[in-house]
Amino acid sequence: MNAIRKTSGLHYGWVIVFVTFITLIVSAGVRSMPSILMLPFQDEFGWSRGGISSVISIGIFLYGLVGPFSASLLQKYGIRRVVVISLAVLGGSMAVTPLMTALWQFEILWGIVSGLATGMMANVLGVTVSSRWFVKSRGLVVGLLTASAATGQLLFLPLLAKITVDMGWRYAIYTAVIIILVVLAVVAIWMRNDPYDLGIAPYGGEEPVKPAPFQGNLFLAPLIALRSAMKNATFWLLAGTFFFCGFSTNGLIGTHFIPAGHDHGIPEVTAAGLLAFMGLFDLVGTTASGWLSDRFDSRKLLFWYYGLRGLSLLFLPFALGASPAMLIIFSVFYGLDWIATVPPTVKLASQEFGKEKAGMIFGWVVVAHQIGASTAAYTAGAMRDWLGSYTMPFVAAGLVCMFAALMAIRISKASTVASQAQA
Repeated sequence: MNAIRKTSGLHYGWVIVFVTFITLIVSAGVRSMPSILMLPFQDEFGWSRGGISSVISIGIFLYGLVGPFSASLLQKYGIRRVVVISLAVLGGSMAVTPLMTALWQFEILWGIVSGLATGMMANVLGVTVSSRWFVKSRGLVVGLLTASAATGQLLFLPLLAKITVDMGWRYAIYTAVIIILVVLAVVAIWMRNDPYDLGIAPYGGEEPVKPAPFQGNLFLAPLIALRSAMKNATFWLLAGTFFFCGFSTNGLIGTHFIPAGHDHGIPEVTAAGLLAFMGLFDLVGTTASGWLSDRFDSRKLLFWYYGLRGLSLLFLPFALGASPAMLIIFSVFYGLDWIATVPPTVKLASQEFGKEKAGMIFGWVVVAHQIGASTAAYTAGAMRDWLGSYTMPFVAAGLVCMFAALMAIRISKASTVASQAQA
């Protein structure tokens, strides 16, 4: 600890960012695995895409629902303890997955247990780390940690898809379990809860600040925060736009892009590679979005992000039936915008509700995101079973993104400026 306190070079906050980054990479990689398991499960167990999609849908919903309560748990028990327990539960649920034989078992392991465990290591974790450890460059840190979700796809999907095709899906699961155990050890050794624990100031701060102790009930505090936020029009606009964000990203493309590619004769490993390609560009786009949100009007950034995403989704049905070059163009264009919406949304929530409540309020905004994602995950799979094509879900998602762009620009600028002045 003394060595850390005396270090004049790298601030320990950046070590925390690195540890959080790899934790979120693994969490996101695990959450994205059902997209490569859908076809093997369909072949081995005879489950329909709609049935498998329902499990994914529940997992996505619980992943979001646990967010606000995760914020209160992180405040009360500390980042390291909560993340270590979450990784242990996630690893355990995955370790017994190869033994399952029925859809209800998949429902419990991936719909419920995995959904809750990965939800403890979602965007709220990144927001908590950035608010505790950083005064300067907070938007950049949020962007970087948010981008880790796409980076998880970048690192994991092609590898796990290759293992699945060559050796079987069970070996892909075992590989993921080993990676989880390695990350659990890294978190246990290097993660710290707050800069005050090390006697140092947050990055960009001047003095160590003792964190305020958690007040209230673990489960009631998020609900009280929600009740207060529901009286605010900005909350509803942020939640509404984030509903459409989830509808058009992990619920739709993250879950169904590989099966949609299979329908057009694109091999599973190739489709996973394209998803990873999107992840690479999202790492750039979302990190850049964090930098931009420190400098420009977040409402206008959201307007452009949602509008451009809508155009890319309207283009996707054409790209799937055209040449590989068209799919690469889609992957770049869509990838840059995948979750670039998060840093501006976090900033608007922080400005409107204050730093102390930002984690819980943003957690509820993420719930709306995951309800949208859950809706898309199930309805797209069901519509594919009914219509034999993903064209309608892709077009619908493009249109709702256009509507989200109009919602974003209606967020009150006056209230955010007033909140900035009070901060």
